[in-house]
Amino acid sequence: QVQLVESGGGLVQAGDSLRLSCAASGRTFSNPVMGWFRQAPGKEREFVAAISRYGGSNYYSDSAKGRFTISRDNAKNTVYLQMNSVKPEDTAVYYCAVNSGGFRPYADTRNYAYWGQGTQVTVSS
Repeated sequence: QVQLVESGGGLVQAGDSLRLSCAASGRTFSNPVMGWFRQAPGKEREFVAAISRYGGSNYYSDSAKGRFTISRDNAKNTVYLQMNSVKPEDTAVYYCAVNSGGFRPYADTRNYAYWGQGTQVTVSS
């Protein structure tokens, strides 16, 4: 089994920055594709960002593009989501997930077999 633990969430003001971390342990795949998703109350879980196996390619939702940056440290089995210029509409529970097979499209939740428990991000206006 793979365990994913997100951290770094909290209450921030609009325009602030926040960095989320996701540490993987247990059965670790060889540098799998990793993704960040979020889910706001009453809404479906949506794609935020994904990163390729060695970090050479990043993928973002339109809402994240230009403000968020995904990165990874394979030596630490950790993936990060740097969130800048946050907005109230970024308020959600943020989840990291493992796409062990590298299945596309990376934005599809069905291609991720392992999920963390989530970390709450609340942005006040």
